[in-house]
Amino acid sequence: MSMPQSLDKLLARPGIVVAPGAYDALSAKLAAKAGAKALYMTGFGVAGASFGLPDIGLVSAAEMTERVRAIAGASSPVPLIADGDNGHGGPLNAARLTRAYEAAGAQCIQIEDQVFPKRCGHMEGKEVVPLAEAAAKIRAAAEARASRDFKIMARTDARATHDLDEALRRGEAFLKAGADILFIEAPCDEAELRKAAETFKGVPLVANIVEDGKTPYFGAAWLEALGYKIALFPVSALLSVTARLEGVYATLLKGEGLADDEPRVTFQRYNELIGLPEILADAAAFKEKTEK
Repeated sequence: MSMPQSLDKLLARPGIVVAPGAYDALSAKLAAKAGAKALYMTGFGVAGASFGLPDIGLVSAAEMTERVRAIAGASSPVPLIADGDNGHGGPLNAARLTRAYEAAGAQCIQIEDQVFPKRCGHMEGKEVVPLAEAAAKIRAAAEARASRDFKIMARTDARATHDLDEALRRGEAFLKAGADILFIEAPCDEAELRKAAETFKGVPLVANIVEDGKTPYFGAAWLEALGYKIALFPVSALLSVTARLEGVYATLLKGEGLADDEPRVTFQRYNELIGLPEILADAAAFKEKTEK
């Protein structure tokens, strides 16, 4: 396995970081092979793809940590930003989750200020905890990490529950508490995206671009010009693959199998993508060394 690249160094370079969403080891491996410089483990995607559940806080901290381990291993050396939801409890829980994610191979944990159980940032009916409680979680996470190279991404959902001014106020508090990266979730229009960027000039700022979501759908170049450092496209792959799965299973259940022109990789190509030739070569090398 290659040594991980550094998210810290990536953030220090010019240009915006496009981080597509990965929801399992296969999607992470393919995104890395496609050339992604960083990946985002989407809690929405993990809940749906691994457990068949909506993103409303039903997946445990232990289950999420195991997904971090699998996704980080599959995507190495590409750095992984991992969704830690609301820390799965209070400050002590957030600290423990931070240590677990760091040990599992992530290079950044995202912690938000929603109540438990939480909801996807682009769903209705969200609630946030008091600011002091949210900031305490960020401080606990920042102090729990083993290395400062491991980044704390602080997210606020207060735009939906209060207004943009409250979201910006919380962002300031999270930076003071030790956050390295700031995530103002779900600005509703171009003016709000611009105001967040102007408020936090010089801070690594996240734009979360969700198909059919609450934030306008802008590309990375436009966001970079505005001042954003990270562009997340968390569910694009998941939504596309879900449509394909619906169609494929509907076809298979007709009993006719896939048509010859059905878009797919070959069996051989799949094995190449998953790393079978390299693994078999390693096994042969071990056997040869043992037999000498």
